[in-house]
Amino acid sequence: MNKVEPGVSAECETSFPPNDPIFAGHFPGDPLVPGVILTEALAQTAGIAAASGHAEESPRRFLLSAIRQMKFFGPVRPDQTITLRAQKLAEIGGLLQFKVQATVDRQQVAEGELVLSKTKANH
Repeated sequence: MNKVEPGVSAECETSFPPNDPIFAGHFPGDPLVPGVILTEALAQTAGIAAASGHAEESPRRFLLSAIRQMKFFGPVRPDQTITLRAQKLAEIGGLLQFKVQATVDRQQVAEGELVLSKTKANH
């Protein structure tokens, strides 16, 4: 499932199989998705929302520029479906601020605010 309101919001789903290398050492016998990976997945979701609203411009790329805050409320395990949401809060110049949230089985597992910066794509 992917839902996009161009330039405003995006909702995506993902999961990580048990054999994904991210679980090597994180943690043996008790695997969980690292917080940095959840944060990156949320940043990519925000990037989908941002890019869809700038299609008429020259090619753009959006880079994670700041993590304003990020909280984690519970573990995410292999094969669990993670719903990722990003909602644009503000845009000033080349900076876009998003509220982001991750849920598993309708339970919130992470939330925060991320800032993306707009750059020209390299060819």
